[in-house]
Amino acid sequence: MADVRLDVLTIFPEYFAPLEVSLLGRARSAGLIDVHVHDLREFTTDRHRTVDDTPYGGGAGMVMKPEPWGAALDRLHDELTGSARRRPRLVVPSPAGRPFRQPDAVELSTAESLTFVCGRYEGIDQRVIDEAQHAWQVDELSLGDYVLNGGEVAALAMIEAVARLLPGVLGNVDSLSEESHNDGLLEYPVYTKPAVWRMRSVPEVLQSGHHQRIARWRRDQALQRTASVRPDLLRRYSPASCDDHDLALLETLGWYPSGRGFSDRPPAG
Repeated sequence: MADVRLDVLTIFPEYFAPLEVSLLGRARSAGLIDVHVHDLREFTTDRHRTVDDTPYGGGAGMVMKPEPWGAALDRLHDELTGSARRRPRLVVPSPAGRPFRQPDAVELSTAESLTFVCGRYEGIDQRVIDEAQHAWQVDELSLGDYVLNGGEVAALAMIEAVARLLPGVLGNVDSLSEESHNDGLLEYPVYTKPAVWRMRSVPEVLQSGHHQRIARWRRDQALQRTASVRPDLLRRYSPASCDDHDLALLETLGWYPSGRGFSDRPPAG
């Protein structure tokens, strides 16, 4: 039996062909994940297979009709709750949702099943989401502060972020512990052979074989990169996760412990 079942509802099933390739394709072949992609138009009742209509209150664009979504979610809910111990999980990619972050991927990877609904046009009739709250555990998640043509791209990204955390999907599980965002920091720079390329050398410490020095260098690089590129992460990074060396380095970069995170303002006094 697969570790998790993934269902996707979309009007563009062909969008999810990438789930057949690379690590996710191998995971599907090995039975680690069970993926079902459903065409929302199969749940329409008119000969034109209509999934959208004009918005109440006026305005540009079209809104996805509630009837096909309701029929599709009802059928899936019946399938998923037969052997489930918990309410099934419904993921709604939406620019109006909360930001999707690595801790969300980790938490979703523990679910028995995940159903992704891919909106289009101006979005899905809000009543669909409100109604689903009674039978599903609903997560409205945003991939970032921008707008896409539909939820398919976001769903693919979220599926990959979640599925790669499942046991057996990655060949080397140790790589998970060293990635960006796993511990709240960005990942350190990485290098491979040759030692010199276009007159650029791999840092000497990485060629030293001194594991303690290498670990310290990587930690320093992660802190420096995070402070430079993603100061927002540092503002909520716990000082309790830092040793004296970390704190001294961050102070040279202009960051100081402040409550549950760090601040770029020196402490008073």
